[in-house]
Amino acid sequence: MTKRMPKKLYERELKDLQAKLVDMQAWVQESGARIVVIFEGRDAAGKGSTIKRVSEYLNPRVTRIVALPTPSVRDKTRWYFQRYVPHLPAAGEIVLMDRSWYNRAGVERVMGYCTNEEYHRFLHQAPIFERMLVEDGIILLKYWFSVSDVVQEERFRSRLEDPMRRWKLSPNDVVSITKWEDYSRAKDAMFANTDISEAPWYEIESDDKRRSRVNMIAHLLSKIPYQPVEREEIVIPPRPPAGGYERPPREWANLVPDHAAEVIERAAAASADD
Repeated sequence: MTKRMPKKLYERELKDLQAKLVDMQAWVQESGARIVVIFEGRDAAGKGSTIKRVSEYLNPRVTRIVALPTPSVRDKTRWYFQRYVPHLPAAGEIVLMDRSWYNRAGVERVMGYCTNEEYHRFLHQAPIFERMLVEDGIILLKYWFSVSDVVQEERFRSRLEDPMRRWKLSPNDVVSITKWEDYSRAKDAMFANTDISEAPWYEIESDDKRRSRVNMIAHLLSKIPYQPVEREEIVIPPRPPAGGYERPPREWANLVPDHAAEVIERAAAASADD
């Protein structure tokens, strides 16, 4: 197992990388670049937590997270890539895809949610589709998060016992334990057919989430040709003198009860009892 990155060192490096992501976002807006970042990998490999760190300080109007639900009946009758096209970025936008069209090569293949014909058609069309995106000027980055079977099971059990994260554990996630080798074969076939020079796969070891997050963000930054952008100077003006405005009586408003005051009082009482 990979030795865990020290917490203080991780936090310092993460903040530095996140500051660079803010600079990169400014360049994206200024230049009109379009970026798509795909996050794929085994269940509980750390995709969601990495997306959270990437987007934490970014403008949600510029950087969007796309996590599509299960396809509807209508979706299943459309060209497979059609449901993803509306979510592609316009000029000056970044799209972070929490899973993507590669669902077909992974969970749909392993769980039997698509036919053999649909699966093989996907393997043929995906490189064509991605070359079209890249030829049109989209920067497409694809990341695969790898996790060992031991660590994956540990994370499943942790989620099961944590009511705040229980929602992250689905029946399909648990099945992935018994279908470990099936998912491995599906991933190998996916890489063999879709690891193209225009949009290669980048694999991230994620037994240590701290390492995987900083490794992924550092690599992302290295693949975007961003430059520092001069930002317009903002001056906060002095507040003008009052002009006679009178606020309506507070009792007219539906104020939210001061729950924080109750919490403080209970804590003070508990402390006094001790």
